[in-house]
Amino acid sequence: MNLFEQQKHEFQQRHIGPSEQETTEMLQTIGAASLDELINQTIPANIRNHAPLQVNGPVSEYEYVKELKAVAAQNKVFRSYIGQGYYNTIMPSVILRNVFENPGWYTQYTPYQAEIAQGRLESLLNFQTMVSDLCGLPIANASLLDEGTAAAEAMLMLFNHKNKDHEHASALRFFIDDSVFIQTKEILITRATPFNIELVYGNYQDVNLDESFFGALVQYPNSLGSIVDYRKFIHKAHESNVLVVMATDLLALTLLTSPGELGADVAVGNSQRFGVPMGFGGPHAAFFATKEDFKRNIPGRIIGVSVDARGNRCLRMALQTREQHIRREKATSNICTAQALLANISAMYAVYHGPEGLKKIAKRTSLLAQTLSSELARMGFINQNDNYFDSIYIKTDKISEIKNMAEKNEMNFYYTADGIIISLDETTTQRDVLDILYVFASVTGSDTATASFDADSLLDHIPTSLTRTSDFLTHPVFNSHRSESQMMRYLKSLENKDLSLNTSMITLGSCTMKLNAATELIPVSWPEFANIHPFAPASQWKGYQAIITELENGLSNITGFAATSLQPNSGAQGEYAGLLTIKKYHQHHNQLHRNIILIPISAHGTNPASAVMAGFKVVVTKCDEAGNIDVNDLKANAEKYKDTLAGLMVTYPSTHGVFEESIQQICELIHQHGGLVYMDGANMNAQVGYTSPGFIGADVCHLNLHKTFAIPHGGGGPGMGPICVNEKLAPFLPGHHSLTKKDTQAGAVSAAAFGSASILLISYGYIKMLGAAGLQKSTAYAILNANYMKARLKNDYKILYTGKNGTCAHEFIVDLRPFKQSAGIEAEDIAKRLMDYNFHAPTLSFPVPGTIMIEPTESEDKAELDRFCDALLSIRSEIKAIEEGTSNKTDNPLKNAPHTQQVALANEWLHPYTRQEAVFPLPYIAGNKFWPAVSRVNNTYGDRNLVCTCEPVSAYAAD
Repeated sequence: MNLFEQQKHEFQQRHIGPSEQETTEMLQTIGAASLDELINQTIPANIRNHAPLQVNGPVSEYEYVKELKAVAAQNKVFRSYIGQGYYNTIMPSVILRNVFENPGWYTQYTPYQAEIAQGRLESLLNFQTMVSDLCGLPIANASLLDEGTAAAEAMLMLFNHKNKDHEHASALRFFIDDSVFIQTKEILITRATPFNIELVYGNYQDVNLDESFFGALVQYPNSLGSIVDYRKFIHKAHESNVLVVMATDLLALTLLTSPGELGADVAVGNSQRFGVPMGFGGPHAAFFATKEDFKRNIPGRIIGVSVDARGNRCLRMALQTREQHIRREKATSNICTAQALLANISAMYAVYHGPEGLKKIAKRTSLLAQTLSSELARMGFINQNDNYFDSIYIKTDKISEIKNMAEKNEMNFYYTADGIIISLDETTTQRDVLDILYVFASVTGSDTATASFDADSLLDHIPTSLTRTSDFLTHPVFNSHRSESQMMRYLKSLENKDLSLNTSMITLGSCTMKLNAATELIPVSWPEFANIHPFAPASQWKGYQAIITELENGLSNITGFAATSLQPNSGAQGEYAGLLTIKKYHQHHNQLHRNIILIPISAHGTNPASAVMAGFKVVVTKCDEAGNIDVNDLKANAEKYKDTLAGLMVTYPSTHGVFEESIQQICELIHQHGGLVYMDGANMNAQVGYTSPGFIGADVCHLNLHKTFAIPHGGGGPGMGPICVNEKLAPFLPGHHSLTKKDTQAGAVSAAAFGSASILLISYGYIKMLGAAGLQKSTAYAILNANYMKARLKNDYKILYTGKNGTCAHEFIVDLRPFKQSAGIEAEDIAKRLMDYNFHAPTLSFPVPGTIMIEPTESEDKAELDRFCDALLSIRSEIKAIEEGTSNKTDNPLKNAPHTQQVALANEWLHPYTRQEAVFPLPYIAGNKFWPAVSRVNNTYGDRNLVCTCEPVSAYAAD
């Protein structure tokens, strides 16, 4: 390979950790003569696809950025006044630089290990407090995927509350006001159908709610921009035991009476306009707030206050027993990934501006809307909204002329059948208002447009009865960081509490915490991508179209399928969308009675939860002693349900980290009995370039772009979960109102047509810079790194489950159960002790209780792999000391882990081991010590004493 060719492949060297010399040493440790030999020993020959991938690339990082600039230029960034849940906003530069573009914030995983996640837990608690305060409701979660899915989650929560027994449900009707956003209506249709929920549409003033209804949804302000007083409607609904969901706008709520004060039971919406770019649809953090009555039914993550082992106040994820990874098919939601990074940005936006700053932004926006409305009225264009916040609605027979003139002046309005809606936002200036007026003046034959702006005007378009009088964001965190120095230091203080990939490797099995390269992420904040509205005309997003088309084609080729939908904006949503596609296929062939989904007992918790959400019945199948799917049990169930079998959900390689030899036989078995095969793509990082779901025999798979294809996990989101399907399922992929939707297509699963479109750029860049050879090489090194670690650990720990040649795929399971008997040490003790060694624990107790699952990814070099192995081997020595009686069984480094600075520097040290053994157990730690922010968190206390908003200052003073 000459110098010029080498330049094209340079990204491989940046992305893949081990050098050639390290590779040779690692193969020697494993006992393989070459990387090819290791792959041949690991991936069954019958599923190997030797045809090269057909993807573009590779290109150098410099060339990639240069090429993408040209693609970005194809997008036209018009001034957007479309609204409908998406608005221009200003992300403060201090947040852009210190959070959005900072790997200390975007590379962590969901905060399952609370002791080393106190920074983002605090930020997410701020988010919950912000939402709770503005909505006037006591309980809020830490974000959902988008406003549409949040509304659907609310509908299903209320349905489950009213109808404990689905088979004998008496209240099956859900009312949706006509003025709810269209994208929300679409998702509600999709979600309602599997549960036989009847959606009733109409004007909230005319509907007759009775006991046949379980809930209702209204928009505040509504899709036309009107502010409506829903008090009487809500009171009437409650008289019939009907609960009310209110979709709302956080910026508007700084001026308007809160949903809670109006009587709403649930408030949902999108926090996007709190500092997060539109990004052609996402990612954005939806919010969900409700009453105390629903605290054990609320979907998504909840951050709660607890105490640590020393009695210090700390934070953790609360009430996890209601979530899909524990409740599985009994879960009320399949939510796993949410939008943590974007929730943090929106929370910091509120911290930075504070309540007064937010009110100023809202008032300025509303005053400009008031001026626009009055000046248009002078021209004869009458605002149909008597009461409004930021949007005016004009009925006119000159829609076509106005649209042409607006687009000529590079503006986008929202057009209805009989009128125009213009929504202003934080970025709107007086000059912008004059430019809008010029568009209308031109249509009426006038060449000039003038306006009088009075910053002291009263907001007389907001009625007194709906003007907010209650305080919000009173906690000191929202009132203490006005200067950039203060804000920068606050953000840094939180970042320092969290272990992320810029600290050390994160070996979470089935999570694929690989490098999120800076070059992949840079374009996400470019205005050409960040400032496109998801409902903008197609002529304005040709750059996005080029990227989407190439990415769809690439992912289809990588998976061995015919078509791809990029709409699902999380892995769980991908599962749901894939299952809906299967359901739609059976419906098309008059086989709707096929309603049984077989799922192995080892499957991810989202699998059964998604199947139930899609309207299927789950039948769990067994695994054998080697961890593989029990083919005989599967065959028996396939035969038993042959007339009603819809399909099988299977993860490959398995959740045990093994390429099961029988996978093709399994796929054929399901097909023989009339079912389809859904392959969970969580472990796709072990397949790319060597085999594929389509080649193996599956019909549909989802991909976690935030795993295999380098989108960062963001501390719990964003993610993307596109689905890829074969030719027979292609006609049934999810549709969307903003695109041409075919009758055969499944319903929308996300609010925007391409989900969180802006982060698709990351996966696009990952594939483009690696190219076919680089993608395959990444897979090989993911397998190499896992087998090297397994080889180093196998003499000291029991390794569960390997393939027939003794190898693992990209991850492996270490059995810790024997130590409970021999030393009283549990898996959690080892997880917490790893923090003292500067490491995040691997996946804990999944898929086997009492184990850890390790996945190093291809991005880690040998030195880092060795550090982690050294840590586990040192911990094994500590356990051995307990087993031999030379270390106290209850007072030892594992039981007391993690050790904080407060503990290590205390005046008294009463433990039988030294301070150095506690916090510097190996030499490498001394030069770069990461300190856990708190001691071991008391989970039980936190659930029994649930607090999920920022506590008043008095609570801290009491200590």
